[in-house]
Amino acid sequence: MSSGTNGSGPAVGSDRDGAAGGSDRDGAAGRSASLAVDGLVAGYGEVIALDGVTVMAGAGSITAVLGANGAGKTTLLRAVSGMIKARRGRILLADHDVAGRSPEQIVRAGIAHVPEGQGVIPELTVEENLRIGMMSWRRGPRAGRVAALEEEYARFKPLADRRRKPASTLSGGERQMLVIARALLARPRVLLLDEPSLGLAPRVMAQVMDLIVQLSRERGLTILLVEQNARSALAIADHGVVLNLGRVVASADAAILATDVALRHHYLGF
Repeated sequence: MSSGTNGSGPAVGSDRDGAAGGSDRDGAAGRSASLAVDGLVAGYGEVIALDGVTVMAGAGSITAVLGANGAGKTTLLRAVSGMIKARRGRILLADHDVAGRSPEQIVRAGIAHVPEGQGVIPELTVEENLRIGMMSWRRGPRAGRVAALEEEYARFKPLADRRRKPASTLSGGERQMLVIARALLARPRVLLLDEPSLGLAPRVMAQVMDLIVQLSRERGLTILLVEQNARSALAIADHGVVLNLGRVVASADAAILATDVALRHHYLGF
């Protein structure tokens, strides 16, 4: 559905891939990598939230993860990023199993997670928030970090204008730009996005969706996109996975899922 999609919004600048070095992944930045979740079981206490979930995301593709509230979508991203421990199963980043690693180790391996809720630190400035994204870098020349920041300021021009302002002064759309830019500064190969359009005006939501397409097509990022807005997600995705009560009930090309009337009615709400 989206292999020929090209999008650009007014918030998005040029993409100078590989402008900065110093990542702690031995040159992993800029190289596409597949992500395979195989038989994943995870939960909270006695509650099993994911029951043998398998999801395949091809290198450089967008995979939409859909389902009703409580289906296990957010838990899937948390398990992949190490925020919760997988009880069983594998999480393969380019054939290397990262299950059981700490969140910091997973970031260094090449997976960045943008959680739901525009998680900025409001007391810090925009630039201080962005610098958090480079905490996984090895120590290196200051020029590399400056160049990396300038790359994201070129991509997100509203942030450049507000770099010295507290993050609390940003609009909802600008906060979403900030958390995505911060994740990109970790130089990931896989980007996990949890409800990036939540609470945004339709125009801003369209800009965010265009940005996701650009990051996949132009930068080669593998993107796992959790979205409540199934219609918008399937419109930009290559593949779609539908979860229900912690299990995969459908996995197919995004265009096929978008035209499956019964599936849309029972699980996707449109």
